[in-house]
Amino acid sequence: MVWSRRVSPTTAQRSGPVREALAGSDVPAAPTRILIVDEDAAARAAMGVVLGQEGYVCAGTSSPEQALELLRASEFHLVLCDLDAPRQEALRLLDRLRADQPSTAVIFLTAHGDAEAAVECLRRGASDCLTKPPPLIDLVRTLERALAKRRLELARHRYRTSLERRVREKTSELSKALREIEAAYTSTLYALVAALDAREHETSDHSQRIARGALLHDIGKIGVPDAILLKPGKLLPHEWEEMRRHPEIGHTILRSIPFLEVSSRIVLAHQERWDGQGYPNRLAGEDIPLGARIFAIADTLDAITSDRPYRRGSPIEKARAEIRRHSGTQFDPRCAEAFLSLEPALLESLRQPDAAAAAGS
Repeated sequence: MVWSRRVSPTTAQRSGPVREALAGSDVPAAPTRILIVDEDAAARAAMGVVLGQEGYVCAGTSSPEQALELLRASEFHLVLCDLDAPRQEALRLLDRLRADQPSTAVIFLTAHGDAEAAVECLRRGASDCLTKPPPLIDLVRTLERALAKRRLELARHRYRTSLERRVREKTSELSKALREIEAAYTSTLYALVAALDAREHETSDHSQRIARGALLHDIGKIGVPDAILLKPGKLLPHEWEEMRRHPEIGHTILRSIPFLEVSSRIVLAHQERWDGQGYPNRLAGEDIPLGARIFAIADTLDAITSDRPYRRGSPIEKARAEIRRHSGTQFDPRCAEAFLSLEPALLESLRQPDAAAAAGS
C-alpha cells in the first residue's frame, strides 16, 4: 500500500516546533520529501503524521520493492526504512540507492536494537540507524543531520562538476594558446633561418632543407663578418678561425631560451667529428650529443646532393658512398649504418618532402 500526506504550500514551508528549535534559521525554504518504508501500516501512518507536523512532506509504502518504484518515479530527499521488513530486502534497497541515487539519504529504524546490524548499515552507506520508536527530538535531529550532510554532498558535487568544467575549458584555452605560441616560435625560427640564408647566398635554402634535423644549426653565422661569410674565394687561416666560431656564437644565442636548450647543444656540437678532429671542443665518440651525430649525416647528405652556384648537386648514391667512407672517422658508425640501411628512394622523398607529397597526391 502506498500513501502520502499532502500539505498546502503554506504548511510545507513551515516547520514544527521541534524542527525549528533544532535547526533555527537553517531549515530549507523548499519542502523536504521523505519516503517512509514500513510493513506496519499504523506505524507508517503515525510517523507520517508526526513528521508532517514538523513540515516534512511524507509518502509511505510497505515494502522496499515498492519503495524503489516510487524512487524511480519521483525524487525523495530521504528514505526512512524499517530494517526488519525484512532485513535483506532493506539492505538491498540501501545498496540500490547508493548505486543509483547516492544523493538520497537513508535512515534505518529497528525494534531489536541490534548493534551488529546497525554497524552493517552504516558500513554500507546509511546515514544512521535508530531504535523504534525513536523520541521525536532524536528522530528530527537525526533527519536534519542526514539532510545537512546530503546538502553538503550535493554542494560538493556541484562544485566539483563546475570545477571540472572550468578545468576543461581552461585546458582547451591553454592548449589553443600553446599552439599559437608554438606557431609563433616556429615562424620566428624560420624567419631567422631565412635571414641567415639570405645573407649566405652560396648555401641559400640549405638551412630550410635540413630544418627537420636542427633548424638553427648555422644561426651563429649571424655573428660572422660579411667580409668572411660572403667571400667568394678561399678563406685565409685567420678567416677560418673566425668562421669556426659560429657554433659557439649560435649556442650563446640559443642557450638562454628554455625550449631551445636541447637545440643549442646540437648547434654547439654540429661540427664535431666522431674521431675528435672537429670543432669547437674536439669532442669524440659518444661525448658528442646524439642529435648532433645524426644531424652531421643529414647535413652532409644535403650539402652533397644540393645545387650550389658553382656546381650542380650530386646523386644520392655519391652522398651514400661519402658517408660510408667516413663512417667511424667523421660520422658515428651506428648512425651511418642506420642511414645506409634506408632505400635511396626514401632518402630522396625525405630530402624533398614537398615534391614527394605532390607526386603522391
